[in-house]
Amino acid sequence: MDTKIIGSKITRARKAKGLSQAGLAQQLFISPQAVGKWERGESMPDITTFYRLAEMLEVDLNYFSENGTAEIPATSPVKQPAAEILPSEERQVPLRLTAVDMQQENFAGATLHKGKFKAGSLQGANFEGADLTGSTFEVLDARGANFDGANLTDCSFSITDLTDASFHRSILVRTRLHIAGHGAIFTDVTFLDARLTKVDLQQTRFERCTFNGTDFHQCDMRGMHFDGQTFIGVKFDKSALKDASFSGATLRNVSFKLPFSLTNRSHLDFQTVCFDGATMDKITYAALKGLRVADLSKVTVV
Repeated sequence: MDTKIIGSKITRARKAKGLSQAGLAQQLFISPQAVGKWERGESMPDITTFYRLAEMLEVDLNYFSENGTAEIPATSPVKQPAAEILPSEERQVPLRLTAVDMQQENFAGATLHKGKFKAGSLQGANFEGADLTGSTFEVLDARGANFDGANLTDCSFSITDLTDASFHRSILVRTRLHIAGHGAIFTDVTFLDARLTKVDLQQTRFERCTFNGTDFHQCDMRGMHFDGQTFIGVKFDKSALKDASFSGATLRNVSFKLPFSLTNRSHLDFQTVCFDGATMDKITYAALKGLRVADLSKVTVV
């Protein structure tokens, strides 16, 4: 199959639906760069993804074949989320908001690219539906802040208290959290290529979340419940997982690297992790089995 022909057909169908590359990538739970490579003919989706593309773009599967004659159905363009729309004539100027008290401020629906929030207070601030692409949040009190539906692509949260901060359906693509969190609430969120480093997650709540290409590095996840949630291409690197639960979760291409210990403490802690009712691929299952510490007797291998 000619990858350039396939790529041009994906581009044509995507534009007919009024979708951006980022919008299509978000729905497929992949990176925008992957969509770009398809459309440039540098790579091609696998057969499973072709089925999902056909369904999402409302085309016949034969449309993607080199000699396919299937037409793109006439459809009304999909209305893009406000976070993805920015008039080309409007220039975004990076703003530095250092040591500013912005408690209870209303930024709902605002657009601020590469903004810098540092050493101030965002307690109770409202960023609902805002486009904060590329912004940094450093050394802040953001307790109770509202980030519901906000575009947090390429954003960084460092040394920030997010106790009771809400992230409902937020866009978290390549988002970074470093020594931040302490009780944030993430619901119906897809973490795409995100990285969490040295984050205390014991009080954080994850509900109905998908983790795709996400790294947990040296995080404290003791007692966490990820029941029924989805993990694809995820690394748990030297993170504390004592009494954590993945009951009923889906794990595909997931790796666990235990914290270094001169004793067998980390292995004993990992014995308390619950995988009952989880579904995992053969590679993930084999890797966990090789650790010889987790109870995998109630796991389904696909």
